[in-house]
Amino acid sequence: MKKETAIKASGLVKGFDGVRAVAGVDFEVFKGEFFGFLGPNGAGKTTVINMLTGLARPDEGNIIIGGINCTRGAGAAQHLIGVVPDESNLYPEMTGFENLCFCAALYGLKKDERQERAKKLLEEFGLAQAGKRKFGGYSKGMKRKLTIAAGIIHTPDILFLDEPTTGIDVAGARQLREIISRLHGSGTTIFLTTHYIEEAERLCDRIAFIVSGKIVKIETVQQLLEPVQDKKILELSCEGLADAIEDNLSAAFPEFKFFVSGKGSIRLESRDPVNLAPLIRFLEDHGILVREARRIRPSLEDVFVNLTGIEADTMKKEKGKGGKQQ
Repeated sequence: MKKETAIKASGLVKGFDGVRAVAGVDFEVFKGEFFGFLGPNGAGKTTVINMLTGLARPDEGNIIIGGINCTRGAGAAQHLIGVVPDESNLYPEMTGFENLCFCAALYGLKKDERQERAKKLLEEFGLAQAGKRKFGGYSKGMKRKLTIAAGIIHTPDILFLDEPTTGIDVAGARQLREIISRLHGSGTTIFLTTHYIEEAERLCDRIAFIVSGKIVKIETVQQLLEPVQDKKILELSCEGLADAIEDNLSAAFPEFKFFVSGKGSIRLESRDPVNLAPLIRFLEDHGILVREARRIRPSLEDVFVNLTGIEADTMKKEKGKGGKQQ
């Protein structure tokens, strides 16, 4: 049975000051799918989502949303989509309830309907009491929750989420992921941009990797993980570790890949079973004491590094910068 298309992008190109932020992007998102758009800062994620939602026009290419041509703007499909930007667009001087009612009015909901919908969402998102307070006084986590609520106030078929958990504490991020998962479970098509690799692996059905404005891979999470399933990964926690040891290890054990961290750990990758005894003796001979060795399950992070050459630590550092993306 052929899947119904919710979003289709063909040959999208967008430049700024002579630089191509998006350089020929093609993908399709199916109805009811949770689609992830994964890449580092500056990869083109936000530019793509801005084109899809009508905030920017492509220099080249076509956009179809819900069967409607939205290449020149998403106005005709506005009733089908909800947008949660990477930075909140709600009004700090208005209460949470007032913000939701205002957003509902923009989508044409009648007064009774928008008030009822606003109250229901405040309850569902755990913001019933906060709904009477001004939005400007909310915590970051509360602001993100209300921004998501505003994005779905009109019950859209398709929801665009741009970095929804960036800058949120662990507990708040977990709660937001649960809310997003429930939305997906109710049948909402979700387009998520993120550079949280573990978040994409946990939530998404399919994922597109974008680097320097180009998509390098689109597959289901299961298909992406298949090439690394047989990989053996060990992490050794050490004392007396020096960066120079990486070259020595690679020369002594060419059958393994080594990555030495400044935090006192050595990551080892192998396709074959690993005999630790010779490795530990080698490290001890170089004045390095191994405190712990643990097996690590291959993850989407390993796939991303293999495909792009971008280390996961780079992504993690960028998460804390909070800078705007192109």
